[in-house]
Amino acid sequence: VDRLGRGPCAPRREGDRMRIFTIGYEATTMDEFLAALRTAGVERVIDVRAVPLSRRPGFSKNILAASLKAAGIDYVLLRHLGTPKPGRDAAKKGDVDTLRQVYAGQLHLPEAQAEAAAMRALAAEKPSALLCFERNPEHCHRTLLLAAEGEGAEIVDLYP
Repeated sequence: VDRLGRGPCAPRREGDRMRIFTIGYEATTMDEFLAALRTAGVERVIDVRAVPLSRRPGFSKNILAASLKAAGIDYVLLRHLGTPKPGRDAAKKGDVDTLRQVYAGQLHLPEAQAEAAAMRALAAEKPSALLCFERNPEHCHRTLLLAAEGEGAEIVDLYP
């Protein structure tokens, strides 16, 4: 519930801050993932993985997009907002400083800046959730992305 007493799925009203959800699919099932999105009122998933493939069943790009479509949820991939391999490797090792440094460099690229603008526009259109693997947003680049590109937005982390 936010400061105005609204639940996470309450619509934005004129003058409200833009709300952006985040979600990770680590240690969850597709049913739990979809239930979390539905409960929050998410209408679009914005995939911010550089490599939209997963060993976790159901979470690679094509099958994920199909599952979301069947649930009435849009899917958009913005791969240039993902973490380059050196950043992913650093994250796996728990090297947050290197992750931050690599990701900051990624966000300065023109293609990342264009996709960051697209992300903001998409999130302003309808309730949207940024998707990556990590369940805990503090261990994921989506927190760094929103710190850099989500100024003024209300961030709501979903935990399926």
